[in-house]
Amino acid sequence: MPDPESTPPAQSQSHDSHAGAPSPSPANPAAPHRRRPRYAGKHPRRFAEKYKEHNPERYAADVAKVLAAGKTPAGSHRPIMVREILAVLALRPGEHVADCTLGFGGHAREMCAQITPGGRLIGLDVDPIEHPKTTARLRAAGWGEEIFTPVRSNFAGLPKVLGELGLAGVDAVLADLGVSSMQLDDPARGFTFKTDSPLDLRLNPTRAPSAAEWLARVSTEMLAATLADNADEPHAELLARELTARRKQTPLARTLQLAEAIRAILRQHQPRRDPESDDDSVRRVFQAIRIAVNDEFGALEMFLRHLPACLKPGGRVAILTFHSGEDRRVKQAFRAGVRAGLYAATNDEIVRAGPEERRANPRSSSAKLRWAVRT
Repeated sequence: MPDPESTPPAQSQSHDSHAGAPSPSPANPAAPHRRRPRYAGKHPRRFAEKYKEHNPERYAADVAKVLAAGKTPAGSHRPIMVREILAVLALRPGEHVADCTLGFGGHAREMCAQITPGGRLIGLDVDPIEHPKTTARLRAAGWGEEIFTPVRSNFAGLPKVLGELGLAGVDAVLADLGVSSMQLDDPARGFTFKTDSPLDLRLNPTRAPSAAEWLARVSTEMLAATLADNADEPHAELLARELTARRKQTPLARTLQLAEAIRAILRQHQPRRDPESDDDSVRRVFQAIRIAVNDEFGALEMFLRHLPACLKPGGRVAILTFHSGEDRRVKQAFRAGVRAGLYAATNDEIVRAGPEERRANPRSSSAKLRWAVRT
């Protein structure tokens, strides 16, 4: 089937029409006509059918309707708290900036505009699927090699990246933690339990193990600790015990399979539970396993440990978090840095998205912004 991202809507044509199809020949003995897929209604549910959203330049009106409804177009990501981040970083022309989680490139696009002329933005991202797409998107927007340098790397590798580029430090750093909308929305990535997909959950799908592989060999004790530490799951021990027992009968390899196993365990042991609370546990289990599979807390701690050395004197850093474990680590690192004289200042109260942004983009509701200024 043709790629729905690049395929225009089907034109009206008869079933036996062969217009535009290659003629049969000795080199091409069978060239049957293949109709282009029709758009699956006004509101297609399957990710692969949303090629109008995947092609925003061509179908701007359709994408505008999605945005007006307070939703994120499929395969894209809406940058969060752009105004607040730019105010914190206070960028100037000619400065060097590191966007440590490039994602869809929304923050990077705005920062590039502020550091020209003469500035440079280094865009890091560990995702081998989305990073080249975003690089092409920013190049098409006019940000050439003289200002935008893409590097595929985890943000924990920032010191190595700067060293390889011959930079002693940068004037500003941004890190937008967690999972992007592109990763969440694409069922092939296995981040959601709304569709039946391989249980993957990797930010870098080329690096083992997948979530299914990790779950197949993790001990009951380690799984319980992971659910408690990474997601504050109140039924961590019960779920860990039952999930590891069930995998002996059937490997947990699919997203819906894991989600239904969690619900069944909770219903069996707590039959009077509110069904809606079952999905809360499912979300927490997926989150906890994702954090473990990608070693997200380990990468964050390494990044925070080396961050002061990556900033020039007076350099600014802004970090967006979406999880209490992330926010706690960032807060503690910044406050410890102030006490040690590494940072001149940090915010005592977290900065959150305003009410208008939260209404327009519900995914911004859990975001917390912390900043610090290098001495």
